[in-house]
Amino acid sequence: MLPRYINPYTDFGFKKLFGEEANKDLLVNFLNAVLPPEHQVHQLYFNNPEQLPNNIVDRKAIFDISCTGEHNESFTVEMQKAKQLYFKDRALFYTSFPVQRQAQKGDWDFRLNPIFLVAILDFEYDEEAERRKLCRNVALRDEDGELFSDKIQMIFLQMPFFNLKEPELVTQRDKWLFFLKNLESFDDIPAILREPIFEKAFYVAEYIKFPPQLQAAYQKDLMAYRDNKNVLDTARDEGFDEGKAEGIVEGEAKRQTEIARNLKQLGVDYETIAQGTGLSINEIKKL
Repeated sequence: MLPRYINPYTDFGFKKLFGEEANKDLLVNFLNAVLPPEHQVHQLYFNNPEQLPNNIVDRKAIFDISCTGEHNESFTVEMQKAKQLYFKDRALFYTSFPVQRQAQKGDWDFRLNPIFLVAILDFEYDEEAERRKLCRNVALRDEDGELFSDKIQMIFLQMPFFNLKEPELVTQRDKWLFFLKNLESFDDIPAILREPIFEKAFYVAEYIKFPPQLQAAYQKDLMAYRDNKNVLDTARDEGFDEGKAEGIVEGEAKRQTEIARNLKQLGVDYETIAQGTGLSINEIKKL
């Protein structure tokens, strides 16, 4: 029997909560809980989901939502379920695209609107124990630690480091991270989250309320999430270091992609390829 509430670490769960027009108030509330006080938002507009040129391997590990604020700020909110090689380089690379899209033809003064990356990580990227922290807010600073520019800010939330219990929750950020970390295990709404924004989030996340086709889509996503996690956990248990374990996951994703490409060339229908490889039909069409 599936839990009452969906797993927000799946593509389906993440986008159900934060990526639908009807639930945009959830995303606004979450962002305001993690953004600096001077960058609070009141309105967002979802962008074209194809704007970021993620490849198929990325799509199996990273889910993102791209949106624009009322003052033309650019927000990318990501759920990353597996650490990748060159993780920090990748974050910088993809953050550069919203910067480049601001370029204007003709006489332009190069003034940029703020860019924010908010990454919810289902893994630890801080490997040195003394430097580990739940939240890292990254901006461009000089050698004395003074802010050089706040036009690009990256906020990384390492969810394995969040261990607060219900009585310890103080801030709205605490409550959102508690919600995301434990949603799938809840049987009912905890007393600390009995407020309208979280009551709506629980309502949106209740599996039994979904029509059959959405239940099937969620179960497929949940299976892919668990398979990916099992591959990574098994690699670590067998003694592979972090980099090799993640390489195994990426290698498996690439293998499934190659299988899908070969089946497509043989004329196998997309639905059968999707069932056999775990790729979505949209991913198969792009091969």
